[in-house]
Formats: sequence, structure tokens, C-alpha cells
Amino acid sequence: MGGGNWLCSWASRRFRAVTQEVFVSSENPNQAWSQTMFDQFVDAGVTLFPYIPDAGNKALIEIVDAHNEARSVLLTSEEEGVAVCAGADLADEKGVLCMQSSGVGNIPNFLTFVKGARFPILMMVSMRGEYGEQNPWQYPMGQAVEPIMEAMGVLTFWVHEPDDLEKATTAAINAAFKGGQSAALILSQKFLGAKAF
Repeated sequence: MGGGNWLCSWASRRFRAVTQEVFVSSENPNQAWSQTMFDQFVDAGVTLFPYIPDAGNKALIEIVDAHNEARSVLLTSEEEGVAVCAGADLADEKGVLCMQSSGVGNIPNFLTFVKGARFPILMMVSMRGEYGEQNPWQYPMGQAVEPIMEAMGVLTFWVHEPDDLEKATTAAINAAFKGGQSAALILSQKFLGAKAF
């Protein structure tokens, strides 16, 4: 039956190559790095992607929705995503909560649940309210992300430059799923590009 495993492995690599060709285009500059991040998540066994829609995770969620073995879950609030990821852990699955920095303020109460029950959690946070921000309403929560994460015992792994992406993603995945920690992969506006709204 070893031949079947070889075939599945080949099909997975081929699908990855095809999806990269389909999704990497000049229309969305986030698509190339989103594919790289998605590949790392899938290689680590992540199959569940609960999310609140944001420009920073749009390309990633499109890639997830095109993949046969991954599933996105549209949320109505960020704290639901914490519960979804905890439930995934109970079912021996892995998930990553994808949200914007403004949503970090919604999750501290649910992070007490994660901390108390010792569920590993992985989050991907696309930042606002920092480098190049033009919207004054985004600054307060942008400045609060790191202190909230620290207060709740969440390890943070920042991506400021393209060269940071693969290392920070690997470190966050390992902290959550091998180390049993709460971990946040934080994509800075310097990396994402500042929005004009």
C-alpha cells in the first residue's frame, strides 16, 4: 500500500503548484506570501481557518477555500474563533485564527479559557494602527495588541520584512503545536503595506 502514499504525496505537491499558479497574480500583492504561509500551515497539519474578513487575510482564505483538505470558517466575532480552535484541539485537529489587530480587543476573556485549560492556540493577526497608518481610529488598538498578548501569555512572532515570514511562521507553529503555547503570528503594516482608509 506504499504506492498509494506516494500518489497522495505527488498529488498534494501538484495541487500546491497549480494553486500557486492560479492565485499568485499582480491583482493582490498578498497572494505570493499567503501561498507560502498556507503551505507552512498545511505542512504542520493545520486544516481549519476560522476568520474575520480583512484585506490582510483575504488571499489566504481564497487559497484555503480552493484546497480540498482545508476549511475556512467565517466568524461573527473573534472570540468565536478562539472557541473553534479550542474545539479543533479537542478533536485532534489544528486551526489558526485569522483576524485584524482591531479584533484582538475582543478576545482577552476567551484567552483566559485557553490559558486555564491549556489549549494551544495559533493566531494570525494583520496589523493596523502602526507603520504608515493614516486612520487615527486604528492607533489605539494597534498600540494595545502587544500589551494584550503579553498580559494573556501569548507569544508574539512579528513579520516586518518578507525575509521574516517563513521563520516567524515556523516559530509560531512550533510554539503552538509542539510547545503547547498560545502564539500569534503578527503581520506588521511595514510588511503588509499601510491602507489609505
